[in-house]
Amino acid sequence: MCANYRPPDRARLDRIASFRWLVERDFPAEAYPGSPAPMLRRAADGDFQWSVGVFGLVPPWAKDLRFARHTYNARSETVASKPSYRSAWRKGQFCLVPMMAFYEPSYASGKAVRWRIEREDAQVFMVAAIWDAWKGSSSEWTLSFSLLTVNATAHPLMSQFHGPEDEKRSIALADSEWLSAAPADALALLNLPSARAFTSSADPRAARSAAKAV
Repeated sequence: MCANYRPPDRARLDRIASFRWLVERDFPAEAYPGSPAPMLRRAADGDFQWSVGVFGLVPPWAKDLRFARHTYNARSETVASKPSYRSAWRKGQFCLVPMMAFYEPSYASGKAVRWRIEREDAQVFMVAAIWDAWKGSSSEWTLSFSLLTVNATAHPLMSQFHGPEDEKRSIALADSEWLSAAPADALALLNLPSARAFTSSADPRAARSAAKAV
């Protein structure tokens, strides 16, 4: 599962591809559920474009954006049937979320320690996600997304994370083919992070007292 990751900055995204931007804004250094973050999707005119979405899918029937706190990951095994996700899945509302790194807890020391997982070459990678739009009481639509996850029990890298009694799961990577996939074919396009291409290292959060001192 992934509740925290580091998105690329705008300059790096502009170098990846010349997809047009829907809006202009900056992003937090680290994304948490409810944070604004970049996503790549196919727009109504068929063009691929960078958009900004809330991390955590908010379906049209949700009362408010706090719903994102519970929907930042969607299990690939149940995404087509869960009420929060099934409409977006049925409509093929697929997107890609760019990352520089993501964070998972390791219990190797006997307690939870945050570890950072990233490509060895420090390049951007794309994570499969689904998106939806929420309007609420205002006249403006808010985009949001949920990251797809897959079982990682046998994976040499991703099986090292989460608690001893927890199911081992991982976010799923995909390429641009994901954006145009039919729901019936989409799950076959999901991939675990390559154990050869990705590396991990301990990256605990700074103590609050230290942060205040700075």
